[in-house]
Amino acid sequence: MTTLSLVIRPERPEDAPAIDRLQARAFGPGRFARTAYRLRERARERRDLGITASVGNFLVGSVRMGPVRAGTMSFVMLGPLAVDPSFAGRGIGGTLTRAAIEAARQAGEGLVILVGDASYYSRFGFTPVPPGRLTLPGPVDPARLLWLELAAGFHEGVSGLVEAVRP
Repeated sequence: MTTLSLVIRPERPEDAPAIDRLQARAFGPGRFARTAYRLRERARERRDLGITASVGNFLVGSVRMGPVRAGTMSFVMLGPLAVDPSFAGRGIGGTLTRAAIEAARQAGEGLVILVGDASYYSRFGFTPVPPGRLTLPGPVDPARLLWLELAAGFHEGVSGLVEAVRP
């Protein structure tokens, strides 16, 4: 297997059309029906936390975060994490996830949540949200609702319905 000349960098405004095309390739039209997608589409993106991966001029991966809250506690939601299907299995998703977590930590965020596979995201420190602590505005398998505390003790005050933070 050849080594990729992968460039990881912060998302820029001009990346938006390529990221939209990437998400369509990676997830197809079914993405619009998912609860996490519907919640994210109501929130503004935190472009300062978005990370992209490119090989040459081709965008092969992207991860975004958006601001959410539960009650009075604000935090961020990771996703979508998208990797071009032809580049899957090469560690791009993990590299993007680590970079996004570090960006959130550097920005002073206290907590990151996501909807995903615990077996994949546990390597980054994500754990299942305790039953009944958080709910999303739509159906989600509770075992797939995960969080990662970035500031010690932050999760103590987090509970309730997760809502998008609008601009």
